[in-house]
Amino acid sequence: MMHLNNLAPAEGAKKGPRRLGRGIGSGLGKTSGKGHKGQRARAGGYHKVGFEGGQMPIQRRLPKFGFTSLKALATEEIRLSELNALPVDQIDLVVLQQHGLICSNIKYAKVILSGTIERAITVQGLKVTAGARKAIEAKGGQVL
Repeated sequence: MMHLNNLAPAEGAKKGPRRLGRGIGSGLGKTSGKGHKGQRARAGGYHKVGFEGGQMPIQRRLPKFGFTSLKALATEEIRLSELNALPVDQIDLVVLQQHGLICSNIKYAKVILSGTIERAITVQGLKVTAGARKAIEAKGGQVL
């Protein structure tokens, strides 16, 4: 019967600690695997991460750079006057791409109040500012 207090690792599974400075035959005698002299051979002799011996570290030599939103690269603003020039009344992202108002890699579009709208249009699947919504609905159009 097996008990928890009888469990032990298999023979040869555990290695003893390195015995430094115990003669040439140990393989870790004399300099104890630290090479000759220098900061890394000394007791307590080490430095912080990124330290380059007093030279200006690379993280301080290189300029900082900011944040670029990936969503902003795929977003476009559309003016009311541009929607007014379109020959269709049902407007969505695909229609804007077909008529060359936005590129094919644009995933989001927002209609802004710039210019005027002269007819009733239906805007579907696009974001619309409050002023643009008011102008579209004033001409009998709708925002879905």
